[in-house]
Amino acid sequence: MKTRAIVRPPGRKFKNCLSEHPLNHTLNRELALEQHKKYRQTLQDLGVDLIELEPDDERPDSCFVEDTVVVHGIRAMITRMAKESRRGESDSVEAVLSEFKQIKSVNTPGTLEGGDVLHFPDSLLCGITKRTNHEGASQMEQWLETQVHRVEDKTIMHIKSHVSYLGRNSILVNPRYVGETVLEPFSKIVLPSEETYSANTLTIGDVVIMSAHHNKTSLLVKDAGFDVIQLDMSEFEKCDGALTCLSIIF
Repeated sequence: MKTRAIVRPPGRKFKNCLSEHPLNHTLNRELALEQHKKYRQTLQDLGVDLIELEPDDERPDSCFVEDTVVVHGIRAMITRMAKESRRGESDSVEAVLSEFKQIKSVNTPGTLEGGDVLHFPDSLLCGITKRTNHEGASQMEQWLETQVHRVEDKTIMHIKSHVSYLGRNSILVNPRYVGETVLEPFSKIVLPSEETYSANTLTIGDVVIMSAHHNKTSLLVKDAGFDVIQLDMSEFEKCDGALTCLSIIF
């Protein structure tokens, strides 16, 4: 079975992205475009077929396509994002995915963002956060017809900034979530306290793609038996984004 990824380069208003990062004001779109190109090339080198959408110059956060949809099996749930400025990003994604998946959308008052949904082999983990509420999680669970575990933390934006499933029953986890009951079945690689940003990783086959500049974490992942590719994603970090945010894998 082919692995596909929907991606979209940053648009002209990328500098206006929603962000609480202290270096957001230093964002360089040209560098972001270079980093996104390298990201796309890495996916292709790993055998992924890319579906590249045109940049959306009116929506600053539109390169973070992961948030627009949750794909599971033969179905896809178009999300309803918490921030009004981001609604509408999903239109072009839905047009593409409708060729491959059965689609339904989250209805008000539900909110759901793909950055809050972690895929395990036989279930999903949904963060109940600043961006996703219980109603959104429930609508997703009903449509996708799979078990959805929940971790509630209204102080964070997305759970996938703190936990990643690497494969082989292993997770990379921020120390603050080590005690979560739903994570008990997994072998845990606990992030060094100074490298918690590196929690977000993307696994393609047997390869874990990680953010550069977090060498302690990458060594831990390698020691667990995984092959690692590190990419410099500095400009996306300044928009509170990371590796999984930039693609929809299906």
